[in-house]
Amino acid sequence: MGSTQYELRDPPSDAISALKFAPHSGSTKLLVASWDKNLYLYDITGDESGKLIEKFEHRAPVLDVCFGDHEEEAYTAGLDWDVRRINLTTGEQTVLSSHGAGVKSVVYSASESLLISASWDSTLHIHHVKQPDLSPAIIPLPSKPFSLSLSPTKLVVAMASRTLEIFQLAQLAELTSQSSQPSPNIVKMEPWQRRESSLKFMTRAVACMPNDAGYASSSIEGRVAVEWFDPSNESQARKYAFKCHRQTNAEGVDVVYPVNALTFHPSYGTFASGGGDGVVALWDGVAKRRIRQYQRYHSSVAALSFSEDGKHLAIAVSPGFEDGQEDLAEGEVKVFIRELGETEAKGKEKK
Repeated sequence: MGSTQYELRDPPSDAISALKFAPHSGSTKLLVASWDKNLYLYDITGDESGKLIEKFEHRAPVLDVCFGDHEEEAYTAGLDWDVRRINLTTGEQTVLSSHGAGVKSVVYSASESLLISASWDSTLHIHHVKQPDLSPAIIPLPSKPFSLSLSPTKLVVAMASRTLEIFQLAQLAELTSQSSQPSPNIVKMEPWQRRESSLKFMTRAVACMPNDAGYASSSIEGRVAVEWFDPSNESQARKYAFKCHRQTNAEGVDVVYPVNALTFHPSYGTFASGGGDGVVALWDGVAKRRIRQYQRYHSSVAALSFSEDGKHLAIAVSPGFEDGQEDLAEGEVKVFIRELGETEAKGKEKK
């Protein structure tokens, strides 16, 4: 079976910052965060073009979103500096903590019941959501965080100055739960590993492998790096980077685009990248090869997410700074749902 694609009805009215499928088995819910100050909840199986269930208004642009323990619970990060819990059934919003600047990223670990937010104030806030009496722990970072990603046991923080820090989630949960001082509850904690990015330019996105072995990161300069957590020399010798999301213009000049989005397939371990060139590509990171590249979209690919069963890929398309546009024309922001063929995202078999 080949893949088919459809466009979601009622998309956001301004640029999309993030989108996430529910990580719960059998769920068809999708959350989309936008600069139009709203969070959108869709059911992708509503009809032929999905269904907008509800939208949740915020005070400022919403920069990131994730689901919580179940598909009726979400957490958002925003330009209003707040981290919020949203009950997707009642619409009730609860501010869990406030940073000292815009909150760029938010991720939830179900295994540790930890909500982690990262802000341009150069801190992480660690929320023990099952222990509301605990003040959120504040972990200072050496520079501004640009992207967060979780593996089953690790947290990867990609920052300015080409720095990455890797924390072990169990240790993070244990140390922050022991610190019970009143707010601001500052916890000085060394990461499990601190690394310099393999990429020469600013990191745009990071995504962890679902098998807990490593992560991929991308830069503003059309490159992706693949690395492994294992600190042994043998494992570190396997890391590599490659060029992608580049187009040759009419004058024959190579135009380089930022790689805005990365997401791993939940069962095959392959990953998708989305760039400012409007292209989505699928990669086999272990075999070091491109599996396929889709037809170019009308504008920059802003965010990507695979569904929990790996059968759908959500693609957010909205103009970025590389498009040179100040204002968005109506109809430019779109969310596409690609239904994947059975082996479409599968890597090549070893011979």
